[in-house]
Amino acid sequence: MSDPPLHIEYESLGDPSRPAIVLVMGLGMQLTDWPDSLCQALVARGYRVVRFDNRDAGLSGRVTGKKRGNLLLAMAASALGLPVRTPYTLADMAGDTIGLMDRLGLERAHVVGASLGGMIAQVLAAKFPQRVQSLTSIMSTSGNRRVSKPGKTARKALLSRPADPKNPESVIEYMADMVTAIGSPGYPTPREELRRRIGRSVRRAYYPAGIARQLLASIGSGDRRQQLRTIAAPTLVIHGAVDPLIPLAAGRDTARNIPGAELLVIEGMGHDFPEALMPRLATAIADHCDRHGTSAATPSAG
Repeated sequence: MSDPPLHIEYESLGDPSRPAIVLVMGLGMQLTDWPDSLCQALVARGYRVVRFDNRDAGLSGRVTGKKRGNLLLAMAASALGLPVRTPYTLADMAGDTIGLMDRLGLERAHVVGASLGGMIAQVLAAKFPQRVQSLTSIMSTSGNRRVSKPGKTARKALLSRPADPKNPESVIEYMADMVTAIGSPGYPTPREELRRRIGRSVRRAYYPAGIARQLLASIGSGDRRQQLRTIAAPTLVIHGAVDPLIPLAAGRDTARNIPGAELLVIEGMGHDFPEALMPRLATAIADHCDRHGTSAATPSAG
């Protein structure tokens, strides 16, 4: 018996009759973590922009009633090439995206994913080629462990915890430290601005159990290079030159394994979305979508 569909919280920006760009966010992040300036720039270029909360994040449905996996055991099993049992997979998360597209009547869309969202977008393009007009994978990976290991500082930040997980201010400080550790050294975000953004997200939703399950989905999906080689959608891979969390080598590996993929390396960029880079990112994404056709929204049946 299959699981019932989850509620997926979404936001649609721009004219619904315009070609759609669907944005898929990363690990534990929310639809509000897609910068408003990026979304509005894409709308200004003539696109409808759909951003949403993945399952187990933000205001979307929680996956409950399933045995919680052990991250350390999962990582050890993955390192040994053994199967990893997970509550769900990247393919399930890609299915959520397709379900949302169905709900919105989008037969095809340009799909843009960041970090874990890039992995989900890659799986979506491989499994549902008829639904993906173009693919943009940002600061993501093919699952090849040899090129995807985070740097020492980033690893330490990821393994840390808030001093007081029940205190919102403590959580905000912890997350600000983590974002600073993995962020863009060439485009640093002022601490107060960072705290403001994170505070907005924490007040909207904070769900560490969901982050753990999403991470398990990533680990359990393993090396996806063979799957990437089946992707037919025109693909743009964007990666920061100094990403401390998912190294540039992972971006190069992703582009190498997707037929015909174009790689854009941005100097000074780490693993975040600094405001100073939004015009460049918006232009790169919109130009890629422009080059590879349009797909008007079609009303859903019924």
